[in-house]
Formats: sequence, structure tokens, C-alpha cells
Amino acid sequence: MTDGPLIVQSDKTLLLEVDHKDAPECRKAIAPFAELERAPEHIHTYRLTPLGLWNARAAGHDAEQVVDTLLRYSRYQVPHALLVDVAETMARYGRLQLANDPAHGLVLQAIDTAVLEEVLRSKKVAPMLGNRIDETTVLVHPSERGHLKQALVKLGWPAEDVAGYVDGERHAIALNTAEWQPRNYQTEAAEGFWHGGSGVVVLPCGAGKTIVGTLAMSLAQATTLILVTNTVSARQWREELLRRTTLTADEIGEYSGAKKEIRPVTIATYQVMTTKRQGIYPHLEVFDSRDWGLIIYDEVHLLPAPIFRFTADIQSRRRLGLTATLVREDGRESDVFSLIGPKRYDAPWKDIEAQGYIAPAECVEVRISLPDADRMAYSVAEPEDRYRLAASAHQKIAVVEGIVAQHPDEQILVIGQFLDQLAELGEHLDAPVITGDTSVKERERLFNAFRAGDIRLLVVSKVANFSIDLPEAAVAIQVSGSFASRQEEAQRLGRILRPKGDGRTAHFYSVVTRDTNDADFAQHRQRFLAEQGYSYSIVDADDLLNGSGRTAH
Repeated sequence: MTDGPLIVQSDKTLLLEVDHKDAPECRKAIAPFAELERAPEHIHTYRLTPLGLWNARAAGHDAEQVVDTLLRYSRYQVPHALLVDVAETMARYGRLQLANDPAHGLVLQAIDTAVLEEVLRSKKVAPMLGNRIDETTVLVHPSERGHLKQALVKLGWPAEDVAGYVDGERHAIALNTAEWQPRNYQTEAAEGFWHGGSGVVVLPCGAGKTIVGTLAMSLAQATTLILVTNTVSARQWREELLRRTTLTADEIGEYSGAKKEIRPVTIATYQVMTTKRQGIYPHLEVFDSRDWGLIIYDEVHLLPAPIFRFTADIQSRRRLGLTATLVREDGRESDVFSLIGPKRYDAPWKDIEAQGYIAPAECVEVRISLPDADRMAYSVAEPEDRYRLAASAHQKIAVVEGIVAQHPDEQILVIGQFLDQLAELGEHLDAPVITGDTSVKERERLFNAFRAGDIRLLVVSKVANFSIDLPEAAVAIQVSGSFASRQEEAQRLGRILRPKGDGRTAHFYSVVTRDTNDADFAQHRQRFLAEQGYSYSIVDADDLLNGSGRTAH
């Protein structure tokens, strides 16, 4: 028995003692295969899931390494049944392989014939398969490659895809490194992806995911389709490509609500791709418009369902997913795994921070109390109205004003969910408000003015959750959010993590109404960041406004 920081339980939960001297090292060691469930102050709870173990297996970790990690850090004896289960779960990955047979084309091969017999009897899988070639091999129609992988993951037999990829239409893309050099982890991420052929790279916001995409394009040397969250993000990608590669403006097309250009490198928005008219998606033809050699999915955790369906049909193309967090609130992480590919690279946020590539951040949860009348109104409200009442509490305005006053020389973002709340904040703070209704031209004007330092304060809706590059933003104040979205919390913190010119710390405030579901949701929202090593100090709003500082940690 050792004095390790980890308690491993037979129900597949791992309890990590946060204050233990080896906790940071242990957190880093279990991160590739364990998923954080709860993160209160002293004990964090992780869970071993099949998907987490298969992701680790696809990334090159074997069961022996996982077992060794659990044994090394565990305080008590690790249940034998759990170790056996880990080994058996990880051994399921790759017992079936999708491969390219020189004579028959795409086939499903089994290392274990019994597994093949089992999946052949599945009512969902059988229609996707063709004729049996021999005892261990069955034909697969190329159009079913993605759907089959999805179905096999759900059956618990994830197939390893070694069928390879078409090269696509060749297009020369070279890096222009006269004024910049890729960081080591960016090169490692791009090479990890290229070696695997397709998959997901997970990097913190502000750590240069766009550059990883650029490096992947220089490896592919082929026509590329880039899917992004919105038009502002599309323009930022375009600027980055022009700055960091030899591509010219004529070689890069924008396919959005405003423009419909298809060029060797085409940047399309999820929004336009998922536009539906009379029951069909007219713009999905972009996927077929060229012989793409590479498809990049920016912010892959936000991938809309129609894109999943189409991605299932283009499995012969190399696919790169970029994200700060693989967390999806709809639970479709397994679809990202089967259709985009497994996790190929994952860098802990604190590691990147230690290297000086993202700013250190201090996270503070500011708790307000509702007056008695508002508290009663909340109590008697319909369940669906309660969150809006709690999150939009008028008392938050004075708190935001107080926080803004405490950072007189910083550039500040105030971020929220509800438009009437943001409009009111804009009036009180005398600051411009950016929402989904703000034109792209006006958004770009305001963002550029903020970058230049002409505007110190912006009030923004969830349009600022992702893919917006505001390097000098140093303070973010969150007043409301999408219920309990962990990935939104990560994205919002990410807005202020770009390294500051003078190396100062970033500040992330979350203003929360106590004794309501606003506080409950806040707890859930913070889980992913807790996994990355961030902790929230808790301050009472009155103490903050009176200048008496933090009350709890």
C-alpha cells in the first residue's frame, strides 16, 4: 500500500485527492483515459468509460500502461475485477478492422471470428455489409464506412479504420515562416493527426488551433474544405492562412450567407451548410464540389447533426477536428470518435500555460442574493422560467459595474445569454453590444476597435463563445450562459487566455445567483476547467463591492 493521491473503486470511479503532493502528476497521467465527473474542492471524481479507454487505445496507449498508472498512484489495492475489465475493454478496439483489400475494395476484417459472427447478427449492422468473402472478411460498401463505424461503437466493438484515404486534388500549400515559427506542441499535434490519418486535436483556446490546421494543410498539399462556426471566424481563418502560408487571396474562397465561392481552399460556415429548404440541405453539395484532400472541422464539439450525417458519407477523406474540449452536452462524443476520428493529441491547459503560451488565469465566482420579493417570484415561477429569472437578476448589474471599476486599465468582455439583460448592461456600462443580430461588418469594426485599444469594454452574447481572436482581452465577466454547458465555460475563459504583452494574469468572473438553479448550473459548468487544473475562488458580491476580498476558496 502506498500513500498515493488516487482511490480506485470497483464501480470504475477514481477519486483524486486534490491537495496531495502527487495530485498534479496523477491528474496528467490519468487524463488520456479517465473522464472528470465532479470537481468539488478536495476530492475530484473521474470515471473510466469505454469511450475514454478506446480513445486512449487509438492514441497509442495500451492496457498495460493504464493498469500501471492506476497501480502506481492508487492509495489502496486496486480491485482486480476493474483491472481485468480495463484490459478487456481496451482489447475490444481493433478486433475488427476496416481495410482496403486489393481485390475486393473496402472490407471488414476480424482478428476474432466470433466477434464478426456477433456483429453480423446485429439487425443494425447486417444491412451495411455485403457478401462474406471468407471466414474473417466481409465486403463493405464504401458509402457505409462511417455509418458502420458508428453502429459498431454502439455495439461495443469499435473498428479500427486502416482503409486509408484518397489523396484528393493536389494543391501546393507551403508555410511562410519568415516572421513566425510553429511551436513544438503545434508541430506534434499536426504530425500526430497526419500519422493517424484522421482524428481530433484538443488544444486550449488561444494555443493556436488554427496553426495546427495550417500545418496539417502543408502536410496534405491538397485542396482543403474548412468548416467554421460563423462568418467572423471564416474571415479570421482567411487572414491567418494569408499570413502564415504561401496561399494567395484568389486561392481561398468563402462559402457563407454572404458569399458562395468554391476555390482550392474553401472556408464554409456550419450555419450555411445546415440551412434546410423544403426538407433538403441545398449547400451540402459543397462536400462534393471538389475532390477534397482534407476537411477541417473547427470547434468540432459544436458539430451540428446534419454535418454528422454527411461526414459519415465522406470517410475516404482525411478529417481533422479542432477543439478546446471534446465535451458535448448532447452526449454525442461517440459520434465524433467514430466519424471524425479518435483523439490524436491532447495538451493539458496548465502545461501550455507553464510554457508561457497562454496567460495564467484567476477564476472567481461572485455570488449575489435575491431580495425577498424576487426570491418569492423565483420560487413560484414555472420551472422553465426559473433560470432566466435567476440568471437575469437585476442585482448583477451593480456587481458587473463594480468589477469593471476594479479593472480600470484592462480590456473587458461582459458575456451573457439573454439579449434584454445584455442590452441593459450595455446602457449601464455605456458599452457597445454585439449579438447575433449585429451585422458581420459591424462586428468586425467593433472587434478591430477593441483589438486596437480604442474600445475598452464590449458586451457580447454567445457569438463570442468561439473562434474570436481578441489578444489583449484580460477580463471576462460572465453574467448568464447556456444552462450547464461545460464547453461554453471553457470557450469563454478561452477568450482571455491569449498571452498578454506584459505577462499579466487574466481574470474570469462568473456572477451567479445563490440558492437558485443558476448556482447549480454554475457548478456543472466549471467541471471541465477543474479537470484542467483551474479552481474558482468564491466571493460574496457585497464583499467584492466593499473591497473586502474573497471569502472562500
